[in-house]
Amino acid sequence: MTRSLYNLWLRLLPLQLIVIIGSVGMILGVTVGLIIALLNGGIERIPLSSSRSIAATPEPPPAMSQVFTPEVQYWKPWILKWSQQYGVDANILATVIQIESCGQYMVGSSAGAQGLFQVMPFHFEDGEDMKDPDTNALRGITYLKGGLELADGHIGLAMAGYNGGWGVIDWGWAGWYDETRRYYVWGSGIYMDALLNKKTEDSAALQDWLSAGGYRLCDQAHAILFPATPTPSPTP
Repeated sequence: MTRSLYNLWLRLLPLQLIVIIGSVGMILGVTVGLIIALLNGGIERIPLSSSRSIAATPEPPPAMSQVFTPEVQYWKPWILKWSQQYGVDANILATVIQIESCGQYMVGSSAGAQGLFQVMPFHFEDGEDMKDPDTNALRGITYLKGGLELADGHIGLAMAGYNGGWGVIDWGWAGWYDETRRYYVWGSGIYMDALLNKKTEDSAALQDWLSAGGYRLCDQAHAILFPATPTPSPTP
């Protein structure tokens, strides 16, 4: 390098430093701005692929699962209405109806339980039609909600309380009758499969309940709700 070029380089050195410092500052500014935007959600993150985007944002669960038998599905308009009216998940209500009556709204047990939710007579007020679907739902869901509150929202314990009375919630498994234990297992399993929106034939819990006697109850319900010769039946 000649002396003249060296002198020129020395004279331009401050300008070079300004350019370098300005470039570094610009890069830092853009980087900080991007970080702040990302933290504030100002920039949409683009997924790597459409399949990854779908996996990250699954479809919301249905208001009422397909897992329940056709006899319970018959009551779907009512169940959705009661779910909104009383603030209880429709799948919980459908699970109780599945186990208690399979949609046979006129059924009564040897112990005296009545209707869709198999509610004991002492839960009704004088003059109430125990087998009227709306009235039966009012009394059954009220008792179920009480159990859910006592069980701190634990579905299995609330199911046990619905079957054996609220007192069993604090007893624990060892203190329950076999019927209450089965109810706990069936209720928890069917409800979980409902959240997964399994088909009826894919729910091990529901198939176990059907094999244990549920088929006969559902056949009775089917004969009433879907008769070969049409007869009047409840409509929403």
